[in-house]
Amino acid sequence: MGAAGDGLSVLPDGTPCFVARALPGETVRATPGAKRGDGRAATLIDIVASSPDRVAPPCPHFAQGCGGCTVQHWAPAAQAAWKRDKVREALSRAGYPDAPVTDTVTTAPGHRRRADLALRRGPGGIVAGFHRAGSAEVLDIAACTVLDPRLVDLLTPLRAMLKRLPALRREGSAVVNLLDTGPDLLLRTDGSLAPSDRAMLAAFAAEAGIPRIAWALKDGPAEIAAQIGPATIALSGATIAPAPGAFLQASPEGEAAIVAAVLAALPAKLTGRGRIADLHAGLGTLSIPLAARGRVAAFEGDAAAVAALSGAAGRAGVPVTATRRDLARQPLTVQELIAFAAVVLDPPHAGAAEQVALLARSQVPLVVYVSCNPAALSRDARVFAQAGWRVSTATPIDQFVHSAQTEAVVAFSAARPSKGKAW
Repeated sequence: MGAAGDGLSVLPDGTPCFVARALPGETVRATPGAKRGDGRAATLIDIVASSPDRVAPPCPHFAQGCGGCTVQHWAPAAQAAWKRDKVREALSRAGYPDAPVTDTVTTAPGHRRRADLALRRGPGGIVAGFHRAGSAEVLDIAACTVLDPRLVDLLTPLRAMLKRLPALRREGSAVVNLLDTGPDLLLRTDGSLAPSDRAMLAAFAAEAGIPRIAWALKDGPAEIAAQIGPATIALSGATIAPAPGAFLQASPEGEAAIVAAVLAALPAKLTGRGRIADLHAGLGTLSIPLAARGRVAAFEGDAAAVAALSGAAGRAGVPVTATRRDLARQPLTVQELIAFAAVVLDPPHAGAAEQVALLARSQVPLVVYVSCNPAALSRDARVFAQAGWRVSTATPIDQFVHSAQTEAVVAFSAARPSKGKAW
């Protein structure tokens, strides 16, 4: 299975061939097509001999080419083993062939609390859904096995409202976060909002039970278009007021799995200075539970997230100090890192090359790396390997079920913690 979830074969001339919807061990007929990376994509014609791990896809839109899922046709146990292997391979390429990788922690479908919907206005009305695999075309969806049903239930009234909204001229998007107070909608359109549009959004918010609707013109800054109540969510017991469209872990269960793996990688109690740095802290998904182990210094580049975390920590009385800092341009220095007994690092998809280079040279005894990209994990882990660090634990987490996305929590321990560092 290729990294993107396509069956991987080899053409007679040795060129890799990626066959969407094919599974390992199968014999298939397929038509090779356009170049893709160092190989060629192929279109599946039929299956001559199927894998015993092939199952009936649970979602009707999978057969229509919805790009939201890639491996619904593969048995869950096989998906979990594949994702574990992706983490093992990433660490092996980095120089850790014997890294202790646990079984994959898999979350249940139907719990995804965030959706990023593409919107199109056409002759038949409003199309709201996900892109077809490998295409800019938007597939109109009526069901989704991975989304929380409360988000699916919002689709029909959302289409009806958008059909009457002049601000959506041809295309836009809708990002919906399911908060504790209800769906939180960020609507982007290709036309400006008239006063009558704002009145329509306010009426829709009241009818659909949406506490807040934010709006932005294309990729411009968002503003609150309608608000009928608070928009908050509890993260590890602290009430956060996120900005519209803010990043959340995909599901409550996925969040809990990541938090549990991070805490399990730390010693029961940090003594001495007892300070923990949480880098790329976001809204404080990890900062707040980490505060039960020691004082937390959270660093995040997004100003709205820093403000939300600071307010939540203050109200909850937890020892978290949040600082705005662009860690790609201004990573914590080796000298600054001396203050911490542990560092938790949850970088964006591209990884954290600038910060990892300094962490590997630092006197911090433990770094817990939360990865959402095995390729970036492998690159960054190689820096730790070359500096003599070891992998003490690695936990694959699948909160994007039926997709190729793989997450992991990896604990790197310094080969020789500096003298005087207390644990």
